Amino acid sequence: MDETPMRARAVVDLAALRANVRALRAAAPTAELMTVVKSDAYGHGMVPCARAARAAGADWLGAATPEEAFALRASGDTGRLMCWLWTPGGPWRRAVEADIDVSASGLWALREAVAAARACGRTARLHLKADTGLGRNGCQPADWPALVAEARAAEAEGAIRVTGLWSHFACADEPGHPSIAAQLSVFREMVAHAEQAGLRPEVRHIANSPATLTVPESHFDLVRTGISTYGICPSPELGTAADFGLRPVMTLSAALASVKRVPGGHGVSYGHRYVTPGETTLALVPVGYGDGIPRHASGTGPVLVAGKWRTIAGTVAMDQFVVDLGGDSAAPGDEAVLFGPGGRGEPTVEDWARAVGSIGYEIVTRISARIPRVYVGEDGGTGN
Repeated sequence: MDETPMRARAVVDLAALRANVRALRAAAPTAELMTVVKSDAYGHGMVPCARAARAAGADWLGAATPEEAFALRASGDTGRLMCWLWTPGGPWRRAVEADIDVSASGLWALREAVAAARACGRTARLHLKADTGLGRNGCQPADWPALVAEARAAEAEGAIRVTGLWSHFACADEPGHPSIAAQLSVFREMVAHAEQAGLRPEVRHIANSPATLTVPESHFDLVRTGISTYGICPSPELGTAADFGLRPVMTLSAALASVKRVPGGHGVSYGHRYVTPGETTLALVPVGYGDGIPRHASGTGPVLVAGKWRTIAGTVAMDQFVVDLGGDSAAPGDEAVLFGPGGRGEPTVEDWARAVGSIGYEIVTRISARIPRVYVGEDGGTGN
């Protein structure tokens, strides 16, 4: 690792990520694996994580937006790549020319993809998305026959190739939730209709991270793993990451910017929502909501400083927050660990999620670009 002093750093362990990809492949041995790297790989750094996932055997990469997919192509990735979040007038032609699998949830999207394919003289690779009960993107069952029929006609023309039929779970992170079986039933029916109409997709896929880990009947031809790739369990109800052989990938730490003794009754940070109960030592951690630390972690966020868990004292500011060390001592430059794998006694991402009433996805994804990512475990070496 680069030992140049930094205000803060997010160390990303690519060896752990590769191990997670291998563990997830083993969890769904009959299906291909898509590693989802949207939102800058959930805050971990899209291009380095994508390369590590490919090295570990990921068959596909998944991106939400066309811009993310284009960045992956610009980085040199040439493998199977899908992006699914489209709006009217999007860069369909560029995606077709870049050999990116695109998605359509309705006739408008199908028609724009077909027009783009005709314009560039290439066949577009298209996945049709079914809304099996999530209620976000996806085609409703009542509208599915029309979408399938038009897609089949465009395929016969040679404008598109329907490479996938897919959907997404609403509650796979809640074991036994009745919507899981209900969505699987609807998905099977919609796939059967499409195949009876003559579509022959390469992959049928509905399983996200929690379904990959706990709903084997949902694996079909492809599983899409996002948060689990980064060593974070999708839900406390499923167990811990370690229960599934997954290792947390990111460690977030900062160097103390100030350590000082203050008297009892001293207000701390904006609003004086914390007042020292007696003479004590305050340490300043130089990260705040401008770096992605939730402001609602004020008074609740856990931090390892001077060998012990501390709780943020008072309000999280844009660039900094304070912890009360009590009778313990520290020095400027000492490390404060906000979260990591937990092996050194530090809080984990799940601990932060519980502390602020959120989910692990949000904790890592919101860490801003102001905090440098330092990559370790890449080809046995380090770098940033």
